[in-house]
Amino acid sequence: GGEMQRIAIARALVHRPPLILPDEPTRNLDPGTAARILALLQDAVRAAGAAAVIVTHSDRAAAIADRVLVLGPGGLASRIAAHAG
Repeated sequence: GGEMQRIAIARALVHRPPLILPDEPTRNLDPGTAARILALLQDAVRAAGAAAVIVTHSDRAAAIADRVLVLGPGGLASRIAAHAG
């Protein structure tokens, strides 16, 4: 599990972009595989000196973020300050 996500992360970072935009990177993964994908994503982004804006419904994925913005029906619903991620 998670092979497609790992390939997508590698493809996204191959040209060392300053920003990547993963959309639901842990969708349809079991919790263990999701945790490994998030660790891989976090390590790869840091090593590349890049930033990531992750679109997710996963609290686990949001927990690795430096900052979380929550969107609601009318736009930005709330901001949650820095996470320990």
